[in-house]
Amino acid sequence: MNKVEKAVFPVGGMGTRFLPATKASPKEMLPIVDKPLIQYAAEEAIAAGITELIFITGRTKQSITEHFNKANELETELEKQGKLKELEAVRNIIPDNVTCKYIRQSEPLGLGHAVLCAKPVVGDQPFALILPDDLIEDGDRGATKQLVEKYEKTNNSIVAVENVRKKDTSRYGIAGTSEEVEKNLFDITSIVEKPKPEHALSTLGVVGRYILSPQIFDCLENTVKGADNEIQLTDAIGMLLDKQSVYAYKFEGTRYDCGSKLGYIQASIQYALKDFDISKDLKSYIQGL
Repeated sequence: MNKVEKAVFPVGGMGTRFLPATKASPKEMLPIVDKPLIQYAAEEAIAAGITELIFITGRTKQSITEHFNKANELETELEKQGKLKELEAVRNIIPDNVTCKYIRQSEPLGLGHAVLCAKPVVGDQPFALILPDDLIEDGDRGATKQLVEKYEKTNNSIVAVENVRKKDTSRYGIAGTSEEVEKNLFDITSIVEKPKPEHALSTLGVVGRYILSPQIFDCLENTVKGADNEIQLTDAIGMLLDKQSVYAYKFEGTRYDCGSKLGYIQASIQYALKDFDISKDLKSYIQGL
């Protein structure tokens, strides 16, 4: 069994729900308190033992590259001013043993196409797929580490799921499953992208965390455009089911949909309430509203 050492981050989307803020700046760089969404995603991957971060980028995404590069001028100035706490935060975003690679997605043809762009770098290895829009709070462990642990037991692809409201099934890939294999782990029998509520197989919605076997690339290469006229990863996973088992895992933790304005604000408040420097004053402010 190959270890999961690579993570793919599709960050080529346009972020239209946050315009005009995302006109020239990536939605993945929107901050939750004092860290951008993409950094939370990268830290989650690193906590799971991943050492190679692969970013599938697009137009206006240069700031993501710059965020993970060294900033010698800034570091020198912070050191000169004696701002050692801030210097530490800037200097240690990525540990020395972790590498970053960037691949340009030529045009936005869907999540499946973005994942396929990573094939030359991923090769024949299993990999994590992390969507930064989904911020998942689970203490120091992280949702990706949970999935890696399950992959190491099953040696099969795993997708993270949670129960969604019946009326919201048209916003998710929905998994039909057999009975539990073990606690919170289900064998997927079928999977459909964005079904209408009356046609949904269940209310288990796929969220932005996956461990995928390299066979997913063959499936993606043979996937035709589906929902929203895009190459859908869900459709490729459906094809993968004909070749091997795929599991659904109900992860532990709280997910914030930071691709929506409400989810982004909820995450900002919850993370700010845990910030030592501002939590007390923020609580007082909220109570006074």
